[in-house]
Amino acid sequence: MNEEQAIASGPYAPHTPVTSSVRGTFIEGEAILGLVLLGVFVAVAILAPWISPYDPHALSGKPLERPTFSHWLGTNDVGQDILSELVYGARISLIVALGASTCTVALGAIIGSLAGYVGGWLDNILMRAVDVLLTLPRLPLLILLGAFMGVGVAQVVAIISLLFWPVTARTIRAQTQSLRRRGYVRMAHLFGGGTGYVLGHHILPALAPLIVCELVIAASRAVVLEAGLAFLGIGDPAAKSWGLMMRFALNLPGLLLGDRWLWWLIPPAVCLTMLILALTFIGIGLEKQWQPRLR
Repeated sequence: MNEEQAIASGPYAPHTPVTSSVRGTFIEGEAILGLVLLGVFVAVAILAPWISPYDPHALSGKPLERPTFSHWLGTNDVGQDILSELVYGARISLIVALGASTCTVALGAIIGSLAGYVGGWLDNILMRAVDVLLTLPRLPLLILLGAFMGVGVAQVVAIISLLFWPVTARTIRAQTQSLRRRGYVRMAHLFGGGTGYVLGHHILPALAPLIVCELVIAASRAVVLEAGLAFLGIGDPAAKSWGLMMRFALNLPGLLLGDRWLWWLIPPAVCLTMLILALTFIGIGLEKQWQPRLR
């Protein structure tokens, strides 16, 4: 097999149209299931003001009411409707997933592609910075940055992005180093294409499938981290999120001694699990489509 055939048959072939690959993804069963589940969560988040029975911040009932026709999942310890909190919690998880994954992959793609294509001293400096960040303990840094930057969705997105872009940068750098040795990239450089032109017109389009997969992985990680930070109390206490719901539920003395955990603790945990599964299924379907050896 010559070089041109090897390039054309590779998992990230530069001349394969991205749109056709994306359309082919929908034949994968995992991707279909993941997209359906994700679509349900997106619809719930968008339609929250219309489908939520109550304002999630309003005291709509007595504290710790059991599930009834008025409150399908009962009320929490201050009398807020749990179903309404659950519906609005989808918004926080999806916003954090979208914002954190976009920022994480954007930082990783820019730094990784520059380091892989330019090489030399720039590659050494950027990769040593990546090595330092990868060796730092994540959990203490999450807590420290959360205490320093304050609470809020924007702060959570910034914290996750700042701590987890090095993983993406390493992956993008490795693939960029492979792409820059290929004939069409070398010819573009020899014909006068600058670094920005070659990266924008040749390297990044060839990296598109890998970047999409990294986005899905980063989104799934962001959902887990947001719930974990909210559970630890690092987040906006006024924002209704699934992690915060679980934290308040477990703060109730004797929660597990009765049946309150069934309608207060379990629903947000199930929603969180289903959203992570949806993103995981999408990632598996995309990976199978773009890497045929996995089929």
